[in-house]
Amino acid sequence: MNKTPESKAIEPIKEKLDDKIKRLNSSRVFKKVTPRGDLSWYIKWASSIILIFAMLFTSANMFPINLYVANFGFAGWVIVGMLWHDRSLIVLNSVSLAIYTLGILNHHYGY
Repeated sequence: MNKTPESKAIEPIKEKLDDKIKRLNSSRVFKKVTPRGDLSWYIKWASSIILIFAMLFTSANMFPINLYVANFGFAGWVIVGMLWHDRSLIVLNSVSLAIYTLGILNHHYGY
């Protein structure tokens, strides 16, 4: 028995998301819109850049400056989480802030 698989060509998506949402005419379909140009937008990008620098400092073994820099990034993302009412951002970055702060305290005071 020699079966040949049917060739199915992958067709590109021709319909845009906005058009699909309009066609569905549903109140349950939402397009994700991240605020742009408001305070949270600036804080999130500044915090992201700060965290990238903290990761670079970590890779260059610049201890404990990497912890201090990362804490500023985490604090910024906590603020963004509060502005967006996003509990996952608040929890993740609050825990990260606490852990890195404990690392700083351990470095300076030997806890």
